Amino acid sequence: MKVIIIGATHAGTATIKSITKRHSDVEVDVYEKNDNVSFLSCGIALTVQGEVKNIEDLFYSSPAILKEAGANIHMKHEVTRVDTTNKTVDILNLVTNETFTENYDKLVASTGSWPVVPPIPGIDDKRIVLSKNYTHAQELIRYANDASIKRVVIIGGGYIGTELVEAFNVKGCEVTLIDNQPTVLNRYFDAEFTKNVAQLFASHGVAVETGKTVQAFESTEEAIIIKTDDGDFSADLVVMSVGFRPTTQLFQNQLEMTQNGALIVNDYMQTSDPDVFAAGDSVAVHYNPTGENAYIPLATNAVRQGTLIGYNLISPTIKYMGTQSTSGLKLYDLNMASSGLTAAHAKELGLDADSLTMTDNFRPEFMSSTEPVLMTITWEKGTQRILGVQLQSKYDISQSANTASVAIQNRMTLTELAFVDMLFQPWFDRPFNYLNLLAQAALDKEEN
Repeated sequence: MKVIIIGATHAGTATIKSITKRHSDVEVDVYEKNDNVSFLSCGIALTVQGEVKNIEDLFYSSPAILKEAGANIHMKHEVTRVDTTNKTVDILNLVTNETFTENYDKLVASTGSWPVVPPIPGIDDKRIVLSKNYTHAQELIRYANDASIKRVVIIGGGYIGTELVEAFNVKGCEVTLIDNQPTVLNRYFDAEFTKNVAQLFASHGVAVETGKTVQAFESTEEAIIIKTDDGDFSADLVVMSVGFRPTTQLFQNQLEMTQNGALIVNDYMQTSDPDVFAAGDSVAVHYNPTGENAYIPLATNAVRQGTLIGYNLISPTIKYMGTQSTSGLKLYDLNMASSGLTAAHAKELGLDADSLTMTDNFRPEFMSSTEPVLMTITWEKGTQRILGVQLQSKYDISQSANTASVAIQNRMTLTELAFVDMLFQPWFDRPFNYLNLLAQAALDKEEN
């Protein structure tokens, strides 16, 4: 059997390792248009601010490692056409400009995503950059260490944008964050959480400009002028971070897709063509809180989906469990993590849901120190099924988001989370863990 894999970032790398580990008799050919694999873009901001000292440490694999595992690795080779009917791919060697065609028995689409670049007049200025891959990372690091770069504008207040705000602020730049939404991080956290982030940024001298839409860029030798529907801003550097789109043009009119172009897969990572598997940012995930497909480009989804392809390559073996979109963020000394739906997003989707927000200390007040935890839980009214949990504290609450993820995955109710067994030890928590207390408070609200 011959398997062709298109792309070798997170999903592709996981797929290669999984297939070669489980199917030694399968021929695996990998075509990657870049000169590197497995770059962790989540470390870009950490490298910009100096937390990560060596950008090369953000690679967790290499063409040599994947070749040693048993795959035929073709770097700087771009797949230009896929014919799923005849099971062929056309390939361009980006070094020699030669083209050739290969047949496959099974194909893996791990073509990833690309940052959204809105058609804003003036956006082609070279001082307007993206944050996605190794090349972008090198460019951002160079700018961060350039003494002439004093004013930085970040456009987009999601995870990447907010992390870069902190990174450039720590480097001593004057930073402005512009977002067209009412709050930053609005897809991950409700207003009480995002208000704290805005205040945190302001306390570090960052200007947060929400509810503003960029309409044009004007370039001068001295600066880039960012023109919005509510005022103009000047910058030496602009970073665009307004989201991602799946890069699935190769499969247009051949495979089933969502409206935004994400490939639709079944429980075994097969597309509408059973001989074509797909994983990573090119795929719509099964979002457990709603039971629907959703586009959630996270490395955690990519590595799980890619690994499953190795298990399911020959026959359906292990089902894809779906995702809660569990994620975390640290800004300065503030830790934030969430899993599932926010209350606002549940309302947007028209779900019959309710939510409760409360604050409690993570461990008893008789200890020499403790920290308050801001918490929100969202649930389905009537059934009490948990739909989402958000957490924010100076205390490390990240593993509690993982606990919430398991609860949502297994369709646990408020009652179950309220009384599920968790340890008590004053160094770590209270007789009831704060997640227990959160669910108990929600139960009281549901009963009243």
